[in-house]
Amino acid sequence: MYIKYNEDLPVGIHGEQADALANKMLDALDYEAYKNTNNIEWTFKKRHHYEWDKANNICNVYWKNNKVVLNLNDTSKSEVYIDNTLSQSDSNKALIEQAVSYFNNDSFWLVGPYKVFDAGVQRQLVKTDSKNDALLITYNSGGSTPGDSYLWILDENYKPTAFKMWVSILPIEGLEASWSDWTTTETGAQLPTFHKFLFFGLEIDNIKTSN
Repeated sequence: MYIKYNEDLPVGIHGEQADALANKMLDALDYEAYKNTNNIEWTFKKRHHYEWDKANNICNVYWKNNKVVLNLNDTSKSEVYIDNTLSQSDSNKALIEQAVSYFNNDSFWLVGPYKVFDAGVQRQLVKTDSKNDALLITYNSGGSTPGDSYLWILDENYKPTAFKMWVSILPIEGLEASWSDWTTTETGAQLPTFHKFLFFGLEIDNIKTSN
């Protein structure tokens, strides 16, 4: 698999051309509708459920018998519930850290394209083998794994169809996952419902949005 799939991280063009391509991608996804969406609810791989108050940056994270009311601006203000009972346990810190890790990963598979102008993000325009423009994003800070890079593959309307990943948690560089199963939500935000990744499928369901 390493020989078949491994690719070196490409090098592209920084600056105005990369930013212009990023803006075309955001326009194709109606970024304004996403930006004006205050609440997003979803389930990732039927394992983790989220109720994200995006306007206030607070997310209820559910898994197993745990619920963490995750304050994404200050995680020390988060609350932990076990079997629907507020917990004062010494294990709360570990559960909050787990919720942060789940949120960072699972929300990226939902809203990754909208994060290309986040703080600490580097953008490059890359020419693919077929001479099409692709957008290389590197997260130099933030999240659980700073330093990760993603190459967004775009269709003729600049909407993402896939990305390739150079990430610390994968031993093979340049692996590709699809971004082709989109749904337009109640607020007009466009979000994916499924990703094909190698021999696996990543399901995202129970998606709801509101302003």
